[in-house]
Amino acid sequence: MTRRHGYALLAALVALATAVLTAVWSGASHGDGTRAGGPDGAGRAGRESAAPVSTGTWVAAWATSPAGGEPRTSVLGMAGRSVRNVVHTSAAGTGARVTLSNLYGSSPLTVTHASLALAAGPGSAAAAPGTMRRLTFAGATTVVIPAGGQTMSDAVRVAVPLGADVLVTTYSPTPSGPVTYHPHAQQISYAATGDRAEDVTGSPYTERTRYWRYLTALDVLGHDSAGTVVAFGDSITDGISSTPGANRRWPDVLAGRLRAAVRAGQDVPRYSVVNEGISGNQVLADGPGRPAGNPSGLHRFRRDVLERTNVKVAVIDLGINDILRNPGTADPGRITGGLRELVRQAHARGLKAVGATLTPFEGHRGYTPAREAVRQRVNAGIRAGGVFDAVVDFDRALRDPTDPRRLAAAYDCGDHLHPSDAGFRRMAEAFDLPLLKDADRAQL
Repeated sequence: MTRRHGYALLAALVALATAVLTAVWSGASHGDGTRAGGPDGAGRAGRESAAPVSTGTWVAAWATSPAGGEPRTSVLGMAGRSVRNVVHTSAAGTGARVTLSNLYGSSPLTVTHASLALAAGPGSAAAAPGTMRRLTFAGATTVVIPAGGQTMSDAVRVAVPLGADVLVTTYSPTPSGPVTYHPHAQQISYAATGDRAEDVTGSPYTERTRYWRYLTALDVLGHDSAGTVVAFGDSITDGISSTPGANRRWPDVLAGRLRAAVRAGQDVPRYSVVNEGISGNQVLADGPGRPAGNPSGLHRFRRDVLERTNVKVAVIDLGINDILRNPGTADPGRITGGLRELVRQAHARGLKAVGATLTPFEGHRGYTPAREAVRQRVNAGIRAGGVFDAVVDFDRALRDPTDPRRLAAAYDCGDHLHPSDAGFRRMAEAFDLPLLKDADRAQL
């Protein structure tokens, strides 16, 4: 072989390697590492951001748990309509990607058009100027999600601020059966007739809903956060009694406390916080249906905690519904045993597990002295150690000091079970923020 031919062959090999690396880079949109995802896709909305997103760390900026199939959608789903979810971020980034779920669909969900944009204002269906991005899936604008499945989009390059409202819109032209949704979102989202995925005005979005549909996660890439805290619980974590649209659930307030402490230079972890609460959720028992609506904490922990992006810590606040919804007297040993199993799963993935004591509920319609005795025994086991790596004492934070079986009046939404906005704030304030550091795991 001549020297000239050798140089030509070397140049060809270099070109081939560059092409392969470029293709790999463009398709890398999964995982929790520090490598960026691909370009933000084709089309009018993505042309100004066609370069790969910048480097950084992927974290979950928002998430929710799919809780069931939406009532009255079993035949048509959302066929011929655009769904515009409004979600609130707990981390900033220069790139973003979303996860869509068809867990409760009875047939494949075809999404032919999807977009992401910053909201023009709090709770608005209109997009902020210059932020509309078309979403792609493995480079294509159309994706088919099988019944029971989910998919993650490619990354788009867009500046996502801390504490921003983000619009994630999907359009599905054909029926898919039941819509996978999260009720009790405490956030107004929207729907419109026809393909309005890249509408920036918000004016076609005349239907308002307190559901999140199809969307289960929003990840961001950047240097703002180093990992994710997942709040895992029931309606008290879900924030069912918080003010709609105000982001006053205790995980929201905890995220704000962490951000403020980082800005103040305190020695606390730079973590986002996402909410995986489902109203009515139990540690041990599933809800009805196949797949189960409202699956037990034991059955959904992998999906909702271990599979979240770059999760470092799980905060677990479950057990009150195991007491309230048991037709007899719940076994406190089985409840704490279920909680220990969640911690074992967390430890197997290298995560820290912070547990919460169960809050008072005397005065609620489900209260009985026997159920109160079970709550006290579960809390005693949690406080004694050997269940969680660390404990946040929600019981002590919220109880009436003159009657510790009740919520303090200022922290009671009125039903004697769920906290008020002030109660959710008090719960977040009960955290010693350094305990969220990823260390000091219990020996179970």
